[in-house]
Amino acid sequence: MRDNIPATMKGAYLPGNSKVVLKDIPVPEPGHGEVLIKTKSSTICGSDIRAIYHKHLGKGPEGYNNVVAGHEPSGQIVKCGPGLKRFKEGDRVVIYHISGCGVCNDCRRGFMISCTSSHRAAYGWQRDGGMSQYIVAEEKDLVLLPDSLSYTDGAQIACGFGTCYEALEKTGICGNDAVLVVGLGPVGLATLMLAKAMGAQMLVGVDTVKDRCDLAMEKKLADHIFLSGERTLEDVMALTFGGQGFEKTVDCSGNTNGRQLAIRATRKWGKMAMVGEGGSVEFNPSPDIIHDQVTIYGSWVTSIWLMEELVERIARWGIHPEELVTHRFTLDRAAEAYELMAGGKCGKVAIVFDEEVPL
Repeated sequence: MRDNIPATMKGAYLPGNSKVVLKDIPVPEPGHGEVLIKTKSSTICGSDIRAIYHKHLGKGPEGYNNVVAGHEPSGQIVKCGPGLKRFKEGDRVVIYHISGCGVCNDCRRGFMISCTSSHRAAYGWQRDGGMSQYIVAEEKDLVLLPDSLSYTDGAQIACGFGTCYEALEKTGICGNDAVLVVGLGPVGLATLMLAKAMGAQMLVGVDTVKDRCDLAMEKKLADHIFLSGERTLEDVMALTFGGQGFEKTVDCSGNTNGRQLAIRATRKWGKMAMVGEGGSVEFNPSPDIIHDQVTIYGSWVTSIWLMEELVERIARWGIHPEELVTHRFTLDRAAEAYELMAGGKCGKVAIVFDEEVPL
């Protein structure tokens, strides 16, 4: 494998102003406890658009340090540094996109996303990410990808599907539940796909964009899909037994109206998870959550151990996150890919390398 590794490669950077810049950069060398991965597929996340692509708005964990973009990569190990304990050349892997310090309480729980150490660095944010032909990653950040899943499946798991799974696990979703998902961007679509695989008996989705509603219906991800309007709350409640609401709701919209809908559509003693980033929310605590004993969870990405569990279960369930990718581009067309994703009317957008032929 090593003989074919070039000296230089292309990498995509996000300077702001809704632009993508490709640069020629050296192929990095893996150090102690690190591997060099040949990138096979790298998907674009909505947080890249929100916090980096238009303007560098992020601070702290979302502070972009002018590195190679992309925090949803999957690929194959082609070279190993010294000191590895588990992984080897040839392994197919997903990269958990936050490299934490490894020794704080959050890291020891597997939640590197919550690491506050100065040593924390996320791929595509503070260290080089997956929008390049090769990427160096730490062994502790790797999740093994089984042969039954594609590299684009793996890229989807690297952030979006892991985020959904964490939220659904927190709410304790099971076969007893009717589930409402508000916001049908890539994360909302992934939430519907996972909720169905986890046994939810009735699935309902809502969005303000007709293209997203149409995609959800085309993919047969829910029993009912609604384009949001003045009577949406009444419409979705009417689908539930006695109009009592949903046992589980998930907001992926990041919008106050979407969040209010999810809260008010939650059944007494039900559980609601907030996943969509940004925005605000206004609600009336007594009638909306206190009197109905509603529990609201905040859920941010996932832990690496739960992502490893998710990979195993996705393989067992026989589902493919790749099915939610509507557009594929090669790296030289990255500018088109980011522009399309920023438009908000597509499913997931992937940069593929030598795994698939782009659409």
